[in-house]
Amino acid sequence: MIEPLEHLNQRIVACERCPRLRAWCEDIAREKKREFMADNYWGRPVPNLLPVPPQTHDRKLLIIGLAPAAHGANRTGRMFTGDRSGEWLYRALNKAGFASQPTSHHLDDGLTLSCCAITAVCHCAPPDNKPDRFEIANCQEYLTQTIEFFKPHVFLALGQIAWKSLLDYANAHELLSSQPVKFAHGATITFNDGRSGLASYHPSQQNTFTGRLTESMFDSIFAEAHRLLEITDRPS
Repeated sequence: MIEPLEHLNQRIVACERCPRLRAWCEDIAREKKREFMADNYWGRPVPNLLPVPPQTHDRKLLIIGLAPAAHGANRTGRMFTGDRSGEWLYRALNKAGFASQPTSHHLDDGLTLSCCAITAVCHCAPPDNKPDRFEIANCQEYLTQTIEFFKPHVFLALGQIAWKSLLDYANAHELLSSQPVKFAHGATITFNDGRSGLASYHPSQQNTFTGRLTESMFDSIFAEAHRLLEITDRPS
């Protein structure tokens, strides 16, 4: 029997809801980037990255990104893999004990997650990294089902759009009893069911190259995730 999250991933990979994004991803996969000419691009919607083995306890972290990068996850088929943003994310996840290694290069590199999963607002790479509101709405069902099936205790939204999508989910499920918290690095919110939301600047080059997001700032977010998850054996 196929587990709900595995079945959801199959549906995500087969999705054809956004013609503009599907055409863009396929074009990129055909044309390729010069340094990746020898690679066989994924060129499809990128599924959620799930922990191995699956975990059923309720102390889990769900990371919500924006969308696959054209020559990152759209090339490799794994969330945040093959680009600079992923270098920052997996280094931080490994330091915090959520990932088995600090790098993520391709699907068969041995990386596994623990007590953590990675999803996105949009599962297809958008032109200029900017999905439109209709494309975001088309993918909202997948985010909702990821949350329902994975049952995370803590959410980490990378960037303002991911934060808004998380709050939209919370509003739709009557999990907010007060005004939504504005996006800011380190912003936190507690939902009516006791779960927590965390916000971070996205580890994009726009933020990391300019110093808007530093390594220590990013590490502090995962330290806070550990605190909220009540995990006591955080690596030093």
